[in-house]
Amino acid sequence: MIPVLRLASAELTERAIDCLREAGFGAVEITMTTPHAIELLKKTSNAGAGTVLDLRTAERCIDAGARFLVSPVLIRGMAKLAQDAGCLALVGGFTPGEIHAAHRDGADMVKVFPAASGGPDHLRAIHAVFPQIPLCPTGGVSHSNYKDYLAAGAVCVGVGNDIIDQKALAAGDRAAVVAHARRFLA
Repeated sequence: MIPVLRLASAELTERAIDCLREAGFGAVEITMTTPHAIELLKKTSNAGAGTVLDLRTAERCIDAGARFLVSPVLIRGMAKLAQDAGCLALVGGFTPGEIHAAHRDGADMVKVFPAASGGPDHLRAIHAVFPQIPLCPTGGVSHSNYKDYLAAGAVCVGVGNDIIDQKALAAGDRAAVVAHARRFLA
């Protein structure tokens, strides 16, 4: 399970990362839509970069220490760039053609996005056609459905801000944030 953080500020993101680490998560994805995302990558060990939309951004993320790169779409050459730098590449696709293209371009894993649009049944159908392609549904994955995606053939799931108790995070209630996140690992 990969926590995908898309929060309103760098400060909230740092607090969320600390809470997720305490809860037991070993890696997090910091999306490029997060304010000061590149600086956060530099300060965060075992973090990946999400919502990478071009090769220049991919390079900047690698230079900042990203352990993996995630894009919601196929960015030709991103997988090779990541792998040459010792990173993993999760390249996005939704349709069979997009998923196949991402895999052929070298993706280590294909991010099925937005997962909620097709649900576990869509993932199950994709997995039946492409059992050799590791799939990671993201976008709409929650505590109530992540097991359904795993049962449908996902090798892992990306869980967005649902993994963080937003009110507790804003209020500085670390114990509540950690407890909420631990539910996903139980």
